[in-house]
Amino acid sequence: MTVLLLNASYEPLRVIPLRRAVGLMLAGKVDPVASHDDQQLRTSGGASFEVPAVLRLRRMVRVPFRSTVPLTRRAIEARDRRSCQVAGCDRPGRTVDHVVPRSRGGQHEWTNVVMMCPRHNASKGSRLLDELGWSLRQAPVAPRGEVVLLARAGLDDAPPAWVPFLPGLAGV
Repeated sequence: MTVLLLNASYEPLRVIPLRRAVGLMLAGKVDPVASHDDQQLRTSGGASFEVPAVLRLRRMVRVPFRSTVPLTRRAIEARDRRSCQVAGCDRPGRTVDHVVPRSRGGQHEWTNVVMMCPRHNASKGSRLLDELGWSLRQAPVAPRGEVVLLARAGLDDAPPAWVPFLPGLAGV
């Protein structure tokens, strides 16, 4: 389970594991803003509290601006929603493929990698999509804004409790 961490100004900072969130709460560094419905954490001493979904830091922290997410398999899977990007294919994407093959000068960058099912990846080989008459569902782009936050965490969709704090997801 993951928790959205907000700066003191309610700006989304990152997604953290529940264990880290509980540690920050016990240290008194954060305030809970929203919790997961009907879920409780119980301590060995008998105390219980709601499982946090969103936490806000009590003090403002300066964060260096980073507009893009590093190119990783997990981030590509999140961007492409773990589905084959060849138009008309409904199989899950399990392999990362270069749209312009590296053997033909293609770069390993956001605008040149997509998820494909093993069948399409094997059929494509080192050919271009035009040579096969294929097209992609959508053009591959680098994720930005709140999508970066979710991609870094490897999530496809934000939990409902996070949506009010991630306004950039309204158009996604």
